Amino acid sequence: MTKRARKQSTGRGTARDYPRTARLNRLFQEILAEELERVDDERLELVTVMAVDCEPDLGRATVYYESLGGADDDEDVLAALGDLRHRLQSAIARQARVKRTPELVFRPDDVVRGAARLEEVLRDIHDAD
Repeated sequence: MTKRARKQSTGRGTARDYPRTARLNRLFQEILAEELERVDDERLELVTVMAVDCEPDLGRATVYYESLGGADDDEDVLAALGDLRHRLQSAIARQARVKRTPELVFRPDDVVRGAARLEEVLRDIHDAD
């Protein structure tokens, strides 16, 4: 049995099995979530970092967020996150130990909103029956 076959049969994954960008996405999400908890800005009280998607060259990272206020709060949340962008990037630079800190771009998480809309439609269909 070859080394590769033995490694796969053990069921344990290695860092190579889990792509670098996926590991960085998760790390950046945790760092940003912790940093947002420390921020004293009422516009960001009900904001959750849902996911981070960074480019392989770390030039840019898109941060997907959701707020309890939904689309009505997007303008205020984006303004607050824009004001804090440099602070958040600094937190990533301090904690992540990467050569290059990505530029953060913030976007509302359309997946969560789409799922909520789909659930609403299905509920309306069920109530109509």
